[in-house]
Amino acid sequence: MRLGRYTSILAVALALLLSLSGCGGERVEQHQLQKIQERGTLRIGTMMSPVNYYLGPDQTGTGFEYELLQGFAASLGVTLELEVRYELRELWQLLDSGAVDFLAAGLDITDERRRVFRFTPPYHQVEQKLVYRQDSRERPRDWTQVEGQIRVVEGSSHEAMLVALSDHYPHLNWSSTPLYDADELLDHVMQGRLDFTIADSHHLDIKRRTHPDLSIAFTVRDNTHLAWAFTGSSDDSLYAAAIEYVGHSHENGLLVQLVDRYFGHVAQFNVVDTRAFIAAIQSTLPNYKALFEEYAGDLDWRLLAAVAYQESHWDPWARSPTGVRGMMMLTLPTAQQLGVRSRLDPEQSIRGGAEYLHRLHRRLPDRISEPDRTWMALAAYNVGLGHLEDARIITQRQGGNPDYWIDVRERLPLLRQNRYYRTTRFGFARGDEPVRYVENIRRYYDTLVWLDEQERLSTLLNAESDAITR
Repeated sequence: MRLGRYTSILAVALALLLSLSGCGGERVEQHQLQKIQERGTLRIGTMMSPVNYYLGPDQTGTGFEYELLQGFAASLGVTLELEVRYELRELWQLLDSGAVDFLAAGLDITDERRRVFRFTPPYHQVEQKLVYRQDSRERPRDWTQVEGQIRVVEGSSHEAMLVALSDHYPHLNWSSTPLYDADELLDHVMQGRLDFTIADSHHLDIKRRTHPDLSIAFTVRDNTHLAWAFTGSSDDSLYAAAIEYVGHSHENGLLVQLVDRYFGHVAQFNVVDTRAFIAAIQSTLPNYKALFEEYAGDLDWRLLAAVAYQESHWDPWARSPTGVRGMMMLTLPTAQQLGVRSRLDPEQSIRGGAEYLHRLHRRLPDRISEPDRTWMALAAYNVGLGHLEDARIITQRQGGNPDYWIDVRERLPLLRQNRYYRTTRFGFARGDEPVRYVENIRRYYDTLVWLDEQERLSTLLNAESDAITR
């Protein structure tokens, strides 16, 4: 299935590679790649954003584009060096001046850009959405119903689209700005400072984890392909290497894994659940935060808190019809094994749940790397290690990778079907439940991380402001 999905992309990549040998038998001198390898660094122009590149809690780089670029740099035997800009215009200028080797910033391929720049085969596909705040107006269904101010980033493909649309819909009141990025414009919509903006779907999915009232009016452009941008230089050495890398990344599953890691769990959005979770963070979490921090051990306390919310909504008295109880919803046998005497005691329950998750994490094969290891440990917390192993065996039988969560996740629901579970050691399981379970926890965890980082930043800024005042 995975290979079939990208057959056309790989065919395009092959055609591009063949075309790079030159026309009419002429040979082009190629030296850019050699120069990059001699200097030992790959210089890339990008923009800091939740979907491209940002600094994690430990101030190390992370992000979808960043990980993809790290892999490419490693394949060339060089280190990655990023040139970060905050305006698209400055980014294109970097490329034009030769200050960077190419651009990687979630750039979509448009006809206008193709006339000036070259693009690799696409590495991801998104949709572009018209976004508004849910309680601010009735939802417009098409451009004829859009009334209010639209603002987009200057130099973006969103701006080019609005230019073209203005001929057909002269009533549209829109503007572009170099002062704010796409993330800030979404903030302005939430704050009521702006009626509409246009956002790429993967960016919007991430933003709605913490801003659930951002709503989609309609899709303004679908099948939007994202790619790396190069100059029109006659030196094709680096360009050819990038084409080959993107093609291999489709073929070997790297891109599927990265898309799942950053965007796969946020696409399913429930506004009511997200609002309830954010409210619980403010009202209930402070009562138990210290316990999560104390017993998290090698885990991120926010992950442990996300598990507890998924299990009980942070209710120490929670109880299910199957007999699991407490904050971490432990079974009686599991609680006894962990030395938990009262499952209804929040501290004992959190301590026991943390230890149980640690044990599951340790019992997985050493070759399973992060973050897949954590996602599988979470699935085992829900469905049991035996059923998880059954799903991994089915994955291997079907040609998938049993060490990749994305492949195992696809097979877990098969444990409901007789023709599959009858061949397994532990038999029937509601395998769709751990899939939803893990994806929910990932969303809760991402929201906790973002809000926690915002709180830290606010505290730091307040401290600096107080120091200046004194």
